[in-house]
Amino acid sequence: MIRAVVLGAAAGGGFPQWNSNAPACNRARAGDPAAPSRHQASLAVSADGLSWYILNASPDLRQQIAENACLHPREGLRSTPIAGVLLTGGEVDTVTGLLTLRERQPLRLIATGAVHELLDANPIFEALNREIVPRERVATGEWFELRDAGGASIGLRARLFPVPGKVPLYMEPGAGDKLVLDAEDDNTVAAEISDGATSLFYIPGCAAMTPALAETLRGAALVFFDGTLWRDDEMIRAGLGPKTGRRMGHMSISGPGGTMEAFKPLDVARKVLIHINNSNPVLLADTPERREAEAAGWQVAYDGMEITLA
Repeated sequence: MIRAVVLGAAAGGGFPQWNSNAPACNRARAGDPAAPSRHQASLAVSADGLSWYILNASPDLRQQIAENACLHPREGLRSTPIAGVLLTGGEVDTVTGLLTLRERQPLRLIATGAVHELLDANPIFEALNREIVPRERVATGEWFELRDAGGASIGLRARLFPVPGKVPLYMEPGAGDKLVLDAEDDNTVAAEISDGATSLFYIPGCAAMTPALAETLRGAALVFFDGTLWRDDEMIRAGLGPKTGRRMGHMSISGPGGTMEAFKPLDVARKVLIHINNSNPVLLADTPERREAEAAGWQVAYDGMEITLA
């Protein structure tokens, strides 16, 4: 069995974004039931509901833990059911929450070598004591057990595999012409979590659907997939920035070559949009875009959403 809990469904900045005066964000602030607020993207997974792994450490992690009882301490003066953290990239909204976990609590931190190099280069992450929270490097494509701080398996295994993406925003000045990465680079990866009988995929950032990725996802039981933007030029049209979605390392949901089109032939049993930008109208329950996505068989993730695969 795999139990998955959405800790955050929004893209960087959350929903509402702290400095956004856009109508959608104001609806969320006002408590509009069609515009529920969302934390920045993160997922928790468990086999038994007792030991959990966090997929990506959102800047909102402290509040996400507070809002999900399954992640609360259960014994002694200090404890946690969080066995470890698995990272799919080194972006700010993926790693900042690691600093919340600096309270000398044993757990595991797993990522690719490229992501660990980014953490190693920033001394602020030394606040997460390496003797207590070991940094474990894994090779892309290889399966590994998810274990607790004592080394016991929590009943799940995982693998990370590259997907087309982008270098972290704070690394762009030195990236030259390698801003948008191909599917051979391990700065941006997807995670597959398996209990041996079934799997889920967590892919919060993906710039394009490659033939290899399509074959990997074909017939999957559950895929959480990049829902950042509804259309590629969304940020430009809204006057929020000069970048297209692909330039930001994200597929658009709609349009030729978009996520809905790309998934049509893949026969995925359950498809969930996650990492949704506050500019994306699919966040709002009463928009034509939401109806179109749902008609295409997609669910829109929300904080606290739970899915169990048995």
